[in-house]
Amino acid sequence: MPQNYVPAFLFIAVVGILIPVTIAICWIIRTQSPNRVKLMPYECGIDPYDSARGRYTVRFYIIAILFVVFDVETIFLFPWAVKFKALGGFGLIEMLIFLGILIVGYIWIWKKGALEWI
Repeated sequence: MPQNYVPAFLFIAVVGILIPVTIAICWIIRTQSPNRVKLMPYECGIDPYDSARGRYTVRFYIIAILFVVFDVETIFLFPWAVKFKALGGFGLIEMLIFLGILIVGYIWIWKKGALEWI
């Protein structure tokens, strides 16, 4: 029975050796001259002009939550599409009801103005 664990132990040993060795090699060959310019935050080539602790409006979070909700709900379409023939007409009606509820919810939040940025 212990012989079945030999590959796992070998893998753990190789990883346990490889990680410190690669970190040591990187520490040896990297440049050791940090200065003020190198330690500045890099923002796509633009010098940072303000603190990163800015405030966001609530609309940003609402849009993000709505995106996640609708994205997760549309993920349910993939398993249904794979098993479409097996589910038959019942599966089609169930998915149409699901999509109808999804579209009604989307229209409702659109009418409420939750999708407007400004």
